[in-house]
Amino acid sequence: MPLQIVHHPDYDASFAVNHRFPMSKYPLLMEALSARGLAGPEALSMPRPAPASWLKLAHAASYVDQVLACEVPEKIEREIGFPVGPRVSLRAQLATGGTVLAARLALLNGIACNTAGGSHHARRAQGAGFCTFNDVAVASLVLLAEAAARNILIVDLDVHQGDGTADILGDERRVFTFSMHGDRNYPARKIASDLDVALPDGTGDAAYLERLGGILPELTARAPWDIVFYNAGVDVHADDRLGRLSLSNEGLRARDDMVIRHFRALRIPVCGVIGGGYSTDVAALAARHAILFEVASGFA
Repeated sequence: MPLQIVHHPDYDASFAVNHRFPMSKYPLLMEALSARGLAGPEALSMPRPAPASWLKLAHAASYVDQVLACEVPEKIEREIGFPVGPRVSLRAQLATGGTVLAARLALLNGIACNTAGGSHHARRAQGAGFCTFNDVAVASLVLLAEAAARNILIVDLDVHQGDGTADILGDERRVFTFSMHGDRNYPARKIASDLDVALPDGTGDAAYLERLGGILPELTARAPWDIVFYNAGVDVHADDRLGRLSLSNEGLRARDDMVIRHFRALRIPVCGVIGGGYSTDVAALAARHAILFEVASGFA
């Protein structure tokens, strides 16, 4: 069976081309996956919007209602980084539904990936940092509520610390949150994950992979994981304009292979989400995101 990929055309909320958040990377990612033979009809699933009942497992009911009604206060919109109109609201609901669907497909097939997701700055009370809803936190709590999983591991390798995920899941002992990120990057005020590893500016392939390779066995030993959510943010790349680390394309590929190979060798399902990536060369950015899917397809 091919790698199961979750996608929806409305992941693209059609921002202006000069917006700091490169929204056009979503359709370009699908073009890249099609060019690589990974996006055939037997591989693709389309999510439905996450219902309010799921969203309110992770987020304050008042904030969820504001997003669904497109009535988010301006102060919170500024922290998110864009207005929450109908297209942004729908996109957030779909991306979250997409991660829940990808998680269910991973439990069935061993591995699956969402072509969005990794919105790890959205906290319980509100969104922030280009993140409206925290899809991985929502999906984790949905799986727990449905008894589809008992122990969940989140491996967050986006260059920015997963403060929102830590905020939402800090008291949930059935979920372990691990974030390896740039030390001197957003957010300025971090919220402690269960395990945080902060890397100095300029960290390159060899040092990054050595540090990660030492941590993965420690994570495995902590619990009998039923599923791993893997945030494969590519903003660790040397050419990312918000990253400050120095990984190459080869380093990204080695990182993704290291994570996925480690957990699949133990027969632990892996749900991949794309996380962050910021570049004015959006085609090159989409190609970096495609690396996750290329690597994951080798384990399908």
